[in-house]
Amino acid sequence: MTEEFLYYIWQYKLFAKTALCTSDNLQLSILKSGTHNKNAGPDFLNAQLKIDEQLWVGNVEMHVKSSDWYLHNHEEDTNFDAVILHVVWEHDAAVFMKNNQPLPTFEIKNFVDEKLLYNYNRLIYSKQSWIPCGNQLKNVEGFLIDNWLERLFFERLEQKSVFIKEILKQTNYDFEAVLFQLLAKNFGLKVNGDAFLQLAKSLDFVVVRKERFDVQKLTALFFGQAGFLEDEFENEYHAKLKIEYNYLKHKYGLKSIAKNNFQFFRMRPQNFPTIRIAQLASLIFTHQNLFSKLMNINKKEDFYKLFSFDIQEFWKTHYTFESESKKSAKKLTKSFVDLLLINTIIPLKFLYLQSRGAVDEEEILRLIRQISSEKNSIIDQFSVLKINSKNALESQALLELKNNYCTKKRCLQCAIGNNLVRN
Repeated sequence: MTEEFLYYIWQYKLFAKTALCTSDNLQLSILKSGTHNKNAGPDFLNAQLKIDEQLWVGNVEMHVKSSDWYLHNHEEDTNFDAVILHVVWEHDAAVFMKNNQPLPTFEIKNFVDEKLLYNYNRLIYSKQSWIPCGNQLKNVEGFLIDNWLERLFFERLEQKSVFIKEILKQTNYDFEAVLFQLLAKNFGLKVNGDAFLQLAKSLDFVVVRKERFDVQKLTALFFGQAGFLEDEFENEYHAKLKIEYNYLKHKYGLKSIAKNNFQFFRMRPQNFPTIRIAQLASLIFTHQNLFSKLMNINKKEDFYKLFSFDIQEFWKTHYTFESESKKSAKKLTKSFVDLLLINTIIPLKFLYLQSRGAVDEEEILRLIRQISSEKNSIIDQFSVLKINSKNALESQALLELKNNYCTKKRCLQCAIGNNLVRN
């Protein structure tokens, strides 16, 4: 038994509604169970109940055992002076208030259906190694799962919005500057994401705005800030970028970050930080009103067209500054653009529209459903359990489900777990 389950039973009134009584055999009627308090103090606030026809308004505290009241030192805490009912699973000790009167106690286990308790224990104490309900998922209706996944997708969007809001504050609510930082982070992928974000933050976006009309200057600016122009190479292109960057560095008082922040080890050549930096510079140059374009596009194919741009000629025959390679266009792949949509564009679009009071959830859903499902070990494991991800909405929702519910055993806050406990 856990206190969390007691909260659940009390909040949703999953106990007998008639013939309730306190441990002193006083008649008890629950008029309002109160508001669940997730901060310090009693567990439920502003409850209303009758004890032997006397109306009481106040707070409710819950414990597995009555004696936990003293274990938690509530007798010394004035926050608990307005408690009108002590709800416990097992009444093992009398609790007295400051006026030396016994605190009314409701031993709830005598009024809870045994099946409910069985279902809860079966779920929470399951030996299923990956997720608690793995053996029971087949008993849950597909309609319920689909609705829950849609809600989980928006939960994940809200969580991503927290990070974006922090950057918004740092940039004085400049959405273009935020887009630049988020794009940079995602161009770096998992391995170099933090380094790319550091690179973007090392530049005041005012500088990017001023220099974005010249791809050579933008490229020099990005590579210089990343520390890639500090070495000496017998390379005319590198030398030109270095001269350009030294001028810009002096002009704007710039300070570069360390080149060793960027990793090449075990990276595929198309993901080398040098290629991604060159692509980012070309993107900013090609679409100088990028933010407004992204906010006005709603079709996946239009995003693919927007992200189809030419990289500088040098990088078509190089992956690094040092050695030449076979010529290739080095375009952004559709799968890479999908990642940008999932992790940058859709979350930013959601927050931007939200800030204007113009969120159209159906528009967001239509867009995310156009994108292919992500592929990773979590999605594969759900597939084994016959929960197949058909698009990016479902893969994002399943990631949220696994990481924020299943792993933390928040089954009582999960629509699937809730269904399994109650049925």
